Amino acid sequence: MTSRALQWDWGTAYDLFVSLAVLHDPAEFGVRGAWAAGVRARLPAESREVLERSQVLLHIPLHWIYTLPRPKDATAVLWALGQVSPAERLPLLALSPDVDAQLAEVLRQVAANRAWSDSERQALADAYHRACSRDEAKEAPSAEKLEIILASWAEAEEFGEALLQALHSYYQLFFAEEEMRIGPALERALARAQELAGGLNLFDLLEELSQGLRFDVLPEASELVLAPSYWCTPLVVFGRVRANRDMWLFGARPPDASLVPGETVPEGLLRSLKALSDPSRLRILHDLSHEPLTPSELARRLRLRAPTVTHHLKILRLAGLVQMTLGEARTTKCYATRPDGVASACASLKEFLEKDENGD
Repeated sequence: MTSRALQWDWGTAYDLFVSLAVLHDPAEFGVRGAWAAGVRARLPAESREVLERSQVLLHIPLHWIYTLPRPKDATAVLWALGQVSPAERLPLLALSPDVDAQLAEVLRQVAANRAWSDSERQALADAYHRACSRDEAKEAPSAEKLEIILASWAEAEEFGEALLQALHSYYQLFFAEEEMRIGPALERALARAQELAGGLNLFDLLEELSQGLRFDVLPEASELVLAPSYWCTPLVVFGRVRANRDMWLFGARPPDASLVPGETVPEGLLRSLKALSDPSRLRILHDLSHEPLTPSELARRLRLRAPTVTHHLKILRLAGLVQMTLGEARTTKCYATRPDGVASACASLKEFLEKDENGD
């Protein structure tokens, strides 16, 4: 696996799309919902509706951002989308190399016909379920979301025009200033990652950059591109950008920095304290410190419902306190305590209390 070619990329264009995902699903990333709603409220109502709909239609388009010219910033995104016809924008962003071929064919047919039938609706639902059965990390859309997908692809030209206008609004009213804030952190994170790559094997490098995610077997690809993202921290975003080339976005936000500008308490410390404030999560952390366990094993041991254990593990993962190992084909997950994360949380609390006491 060390023979895999390693490449690097960076640009605020990735965070333009990651930030939209976070703002529309803040709980998934451990972000305060009220703050995310406040940012969305800055936008005109039509732009809010279009960007909300885009989260159903699009994953973070790593494959397309990867092809952008330097500098890969928000201006490059807006310029590049403006160079293609409105009808081409949705397929360009949504149909990545790892999208199921049958699913893509149904969507293209709906766009070409500018309408959809019951048979196409069923074909699309079947295609989603087949794709998700091959990858447990994916979730088939609900009936309501399926209607949004079909209606948007049937009006791909209108949606493409509205999407570009909405992205312009988002950039002007929020992301232009955010881009200036996060740019230096992305450069520092890239330099640190490249330095780490000189001394770690690929598995250990990815675990370090993702703050606790490890694969037993990496997905098959001859090349891997790593790029920093301020907004995805502490999680990782991965996808295929072209045949035999995968990309990982890894967290670039420092432990003492917050996603919310002006926040006085470090975000990582808040997540750690929240994770440790629940007795069930403390019991889970205690058991995982003795041996790696799967969610189902933890549920039986602690006599908790499986969804409850999964919820607790998610909070511990967001706090960087546990390591998650994905088995082959990402069908199994195994967790263990992450000693470096626990030590970092204790050190962060000590540093914060000392700074507060000294008035620094």
